[in-house]
Amino acid sequence: MLYQLAQSLEHYVGGFRLFGYLSVRAILGILTALAFCFVFGPGIIRRLQILKFGQVVRRDGPASHLAKTGTPTMGGAMILGAVAIATLLWADLANRFVWFALFVTLSFGAVGFADDWLKIVRKNPRGLSARQKYFWLSLAGLAVAVAIKLTARSAAETALILPLVKDFSLPLSWAFVPWAYLVIVGSSNAVNLTDGLDGLAIMPCVLVASALAVFAYATGNVKFATYLGIPYIAGVGELAVFCTAIAGAGLGFLWFNAYPAQVFMGDVGALALGAALGVVAVLVRQEIVLAIMGGVFVAETVSVALQVLYFKYSGGKRIFRMAPLHHHYELKGWPEPKIIVRFWIVTLILVLIGLSTLKVR
Repeated sequence: MLYQLAQSLEHYVGGFRLFGYLSVRAILGILTALAFCFVFGPGIIRRLQILKFGQVVRRDGPASHLAKTGTPTMGGAMILGAVAIATLLWADLANRFVWFALFVTLSFGAVGFADDWLKIVRKNPRGLSARQKYFWLSLAGLAVAVAIKLTARSAAETALILPLVKDFSLPLSWAFVPWAYLVIVGSSNAVNLTDGLDGLAIMPCVLVASALAVFAYATGNVKFATYLGIPYIAGVGELAVFCTAIAGAGLGFLWFNAYPAQVFMGDVGALALGAALGVVAVLVRQEIVLAIMGGVFVAETVSVALQVLYFKYSGGKRIFRMAPLHHHYELKGWPEPKIIVRFWIVTLILVLIGLSTLKVR
């Protein structure tokens, strides 16, 4: 909105040209989202407390989590509000990539909201049934995957790109749709599985989103894309504003979610953030790099899959003391803050490795 307003005013006041720079608007995006959380966060938390939207803790989880019962949840609504407002204010609203990203984020957030609502109203920690949840997530994921395919204006927008391999581009044609769907839905559920400790999931989301902002900026700039040997996709640079909005909203939320947490994001935040990272990776053609940078999310998901399979085919034996992976370390006696910070450090290392693929080809 403000971007369009600045464009109309720059003919009268030259200073408004400053807002035409993507880098400036990306910085304003992170600051706007951060300010939104700081200003409205305390009120949102108080409202959640008044409505008694408290966390319902599963009885089969670590005993230390029982003390968290009643902590306000659904705080992810704060994140989504901050991301949406910052993006709408500073991004080019004529850009289709921006709307793809917003649609995925808000639609997955809506499914998460319904899941959280059922958990709170019915006091059932399982919320929506797995079938219901995956139906609605799949519907949204497939819808946006088809929309991206139908509106693609260049072959690069639906081709598979491999990091570290120069000039490799494999056209996917309609195979792009199931591929994009798997990345978006898979990323959404991976972040949701990781969201089990105070601040554990949000900081990796901030780090990965920040890195994706760099990829979006470079991919949407013909000079940088040519120099780095990555596909140039016109207009995709606007996603840098969306990504920095996620980073700002995440940092603002972490202010309240840091150990010991005053509020949890709930599925409304975790499902939406994971899907947001997935759709951006799809749009900038860096799905494999997302798997590298989000290695913590991948490890958490793989730990659950391995635990289930091994339990089923080994007659009830387990690989981990409990899955997802962070619970395994909890039951080994690691303090919660130590697990959180170490997972953050691992993510930072993986993000730096992911960013290095821009140059190493």
